[in-house]
Amino acid sequence: MRSFYLKIAVIFSTILVIFGILVGFITMKASSDIAQEAIQRTNQNIANVLAQEFQPLLYETFDQDAIEEKLTELSGKNPQFDFYLLSSKGYVKSIVPAGKERVALDKVVIDTDPLDRFINGESLPILASDPLNPDHKKPFSAANVQVMESEGCYIYVVLEGDQFSEATVMITDSYIVRVTLILLGIVLLISLLTGLFIFSNLSKRLKKIKKTVTGFERGQLNDRIEVQGNDELSDLSVCFNRMADTLVENMKEIQKTDRLRRDLVANVSHDLRSPIASIQGYLETIQMKGESITKEELNSYFGTVLSNTKKLNRLIDDLFELSKLDAEEVTPNLENISMAELIQDLVQQFKPIAEKKGVLLEAEFPKNPNTLIEADISLMNRALTNLIDNAIQHTPEGGKVTISSVKSGQDFVLEMSDTGIGIPEKDLPHVFDRFYRADKSRSEKQGAGLGLAIAQKIFRLHGAEVMVSSVENEGTTFTVAIPGNGF
Repeated sequence: MRSFYLKIAVIFSTILVIFGILVGFITMKASSDIAQEAIQRTNQNIANVLAQEFQPLLYETFDQDAIEEKLTELSGKNPQFDFYLLSSKGYVKSIVPAGKERVALDKVVIDTDPLDRFINGESLPILASDPLNPDHKKPFSAANVQVMESEGCYIYVVLEGDQFSEATVMITDSYIVRVTLILLGIVLLISLLTGLFIFSNLSKRLKKIKKTVTGFERGQLNDRIEVQGNDELSDLSVCFNRMADTLVENMKEIQKTDRLRRDLVANVSHDLRSPIASIQGYLETIQMKGESITKEELNSYFGTVLSNTKKLNRLIDDLFELSKLDAEEVTPNLENISMAELIQDLVQQFKPIAEKKGVLLEAEFPKNPNTLIEADISLMNRALTNLIDNAIQHTPEGGKVTISSVKSGQDFVLEMSDTGIGIPEKDLPHVFDRFYRADKSRSEKQGAGLGLAIAQKIFRLHGAEVMVSSVENEGTTFTVAIPGNGF
């Protein structure tokens, strides 16, 4: 039984049937209890009336015939009741049944505890045994009488005699039960049909949800559940759709990361292989020439080896630094620093490099340049160094790199512009990706593609944001908004 609808239909139908049986039983039992209580309350004093009639006949003698004659006379007024005279211990001394037929009840004993509770005025209904039907308990009326010298005897009137019980059963079987069962059956049938209809609609929605989830599992990643209504199933649909969107985005990010990883392997392999191959080649040349090598050649070879060694060191340092930034293992040592002084120092540091390449490097500051920011000076120095170095690398001979700053509210906004080759629009979203190069020619003069990624990480570590805009063949501008700390 794999069908959810079939399972819930069977369970619901079973519950309804059990519920109907219980309701029917409880209804009939309650009706019987109400009827018995009504009979007992209506005829509560009948035994007291009989006691007053019988007591004069019982003081001095016990005339069985006279007693039964008197009982018969009184029972003619209430033919549906059975009349008993009981001893103090509950033995039946005399009986006049409603059917007027003589009945012998030798040694029949009635439990007198319910009778005493009735006489003491406890709440009704109180039921006691029927001597003619010992297995049934019925409503009654009772009173104490004295029989000769025996006190504590009882006048006991069973208010549902055999004839009354037969009539009640006949009426119940012919009308009440039939009507009750018919009405109950109609109500249960309507409830069952209504429930099955509701469950059918719910199961259809669940089937749609299952179909979408199964399709998503099999790779149909664009499938989403149609949201209907405003209930738990609609909430489930919304949650699944959000989860699916998140999973798809994460998969795209994983694919992007995997692609970058492959690029990393390729780039690192290339950037490591080139200087290592150069170092190996020059060292082998030195070894081969031995003593025949001139001092000038040796100095040139050692210079090339040293240059390639520095390049390897920079690459390894960049990789370690970026890995620590990714792992959030870097905690900035914040202090108030002057951005103008830091940039002037960097300009003086890079001017020889720019002049050697034929690029003009200058800084422009407002009249009041003493803007302070809260930052780690070594980290900020590294981030700005990467931006300046990147600008000089991509600016051709005769070009210009300009660093300017303005105060925007509480922020210090730094702009670094160059007149270089620019960045294609399609590459702008990726300029801060590690190992990404807009120029695929893999020039040896370019770095490993980690500088801008490191700079962005450092700026974000200080609560700053870096943005880029570019026009091809005109130049590129990097804008950094750094939270200021006054003047």
